[in-house]
Amino acid sequence: MEPKRKTILALRKMKAEGEKISVLTAYDYPLARIMDEAGIDVILVGDSVGTVFSGHDTTLPVTMEEMIYHTRAVVRGSRRALVVADLPFLSYQVDLRDARLNAGRLIKEGGAQAVKLEGGENQAETIRAITAMDIPVMGHIGLTPQSVHRMGGYLVQGRQEAQARQLLADAQAVEAAGAFALVLEGIPRYLARDITNAVSIPTIGIGAGVYCDGQVLVIHDILGLCEKYSPKFVKKYADVSGVIRGGVEAYVREVKDALFPAAEHSFD
Repeated sequence: MEPKRKTILALRKMKAEGEKISVLTAYDYPLARIMDEAGIDVILVGDSVGTVFSGHDTTLPVTMEEMIYHTRAVVRGSRRALVVADLPFLSYQVDLRDARLNAGRLIKEGGAQAVKLEGGENQAETIRAITAMDIPVMGHIGLTPQSVHRMGGYLVQGRQEAQARQLLADAQAVEAAGAFALVLEGIPRYLARDITNAVSIPTIGIGAGVYCDGQVLVIHDILGLCEKYSPKFVKKYADVSGVIRGGVEAYVREVKDALFPAAEHSFD
């Protein structure tokens, strides 16, 4: 029997029952399949693909076509996880028509079950417009990577009282606009606790402490595959980079020494 895919209603129930929500990013079929089989609740096809997969310094160069391509691959590799796809920079900020069209493309062409966008009060109208099309929207406030130039870098947000008040207002605005969940990135843990208690939708933390309803990390970070960045909030659960490097080194040696291909790898 085909496993039942997680829904946004399931995530609401998890928050109500106090069950933590596990979220990881993925950008391709093989990793999505492994993560899905391992029991991940939500797979986020993040625009972080631009930095950890394509090697850019920021997420800003990522295009809609790239997001649709990677979302398709992840959807094909998953059966039970809810798949959420990021709306990349400039795909929703210009006008509501673009926002609705691009959100629809991620659902229709990419196969995602929901979309994510960055912003609080300033994006409430956009969230409202997309959810009016019956497309579920996950919000994202705090350290929002698409705003890196305004923030002056990837800096913790909400340490000042005025900033903390704004983030609480942002969270409430995102919920009121119809978002089904909210990513809290790079904010103090007690502020994340206050926001989590103030909204009825699930909060998903990344660098926001343990009080959120769930957690998200980048799969390449937890597997040791992205050595370009090392944020404080990342925990490395495996050193896959070392395993891959060792395998490649062994292959190079055997090719150089004419040990591969051996007879069992050849045709007569």
